[in-house]
Amino acid sequence: MKAYVFPGQGAQFVGMGKDLYENSELAKELFEKANEILGFRITDLMFEGTDEDLRQTKVTQPAIFLHSVILAKTLGEDFKPEMVAGHSLGEFSALVANGTLSFEDGLKLVSQRALAMQKACEMEPSTMAAIIGLDDETVEKVCAEIEEVVVPANFNCPGQLVISGSMKGIEIACEKLKEAGAKRALPLKVGGAFHSPLMEPARVELEEAIENTNFSTPACPVYQNVNAKPVTDPAEIKKNLVAQLTAPVRFTQTMVNMIADGASSFTEVGPGKVIQGLVKKVDRKMETAGIDSYQA
Repeated sequence: MKAYVFPGQGAQFVGMGKDLYENSELAKELFEKANEILGFRITDLMFEGTDEDLRQTKVTQPAIFLHSVILAKTLGEDFKPEMVAGHSLGEFSALVANGTLSFEDGLKLVSQRALAMQKACEMEPSTMAAIIGLDDETVEKVCAEIEEVVVPANFNCPGQLVISGSMKGIEIACEKLKEAGAKRALPLKVGGAFHSPLMEPARVELEEAIENTNFSTPACPVYQNVNAKPVTDPAEIKKNLVAQLTAPVRFTQTMVNMIADGASSFTEVGPGKVIQGLVKKVDRKMETAGIDSYQA
């Protein structure tokens, strides 16, 4: 079975999507529609902006979503996913790819999500850190013993887990996790503590937007971040998408489950090659490919 996977925040780069805009009429039309929906020319920031422009959450999230989704749409008949998944923000791209959400509704939700998350980040300074070379159980145990807000946020692949929390919580956790044997504990340059209880204000805001959006029955299952399981029921997809903001991204388990359910190859659609690397960490022999630019 062909699995298609979609990247999340951090995969952006200046110039992303420009080749699509210049070579495909359909892509150009969709990008212009996006500029209209968002109320600003995101294409200018994507094609000619600065790294700083693209790092703003309100720009990053729609930019990565647009790059992934428009790429998938330009593949035409060649694009036939049998299972999909996305990393955090990438789950929205996956839901447009499998027909759960329309392009317009997906973009509106991603934009609302980004703005809500940015607002939550400004309410309380917070951050994230990557923990390398330690088993998940030890990281979970150490986080649970700290009085500050600090939780496992992204289970990326075996030996790589991102934690999320208050500035103080992350500082204490990094020290304790190094003492516990982590090879590295690297603070990340992010706007805040994504996938932690500190995103609760954003979750409440997004829940209302998701409830008011039409979700259709998808053409194939989406393996969702919250439970790493295949889902096709629109009501359940909505519930899991809301929960995703304050819950960890269970990506290691997602890949394990997709492989167990018959995935024969993983194709990453969108900027970067991060997810292909994560798949290889789970199963070295798994066939992976990436589509990150216009396919003539």
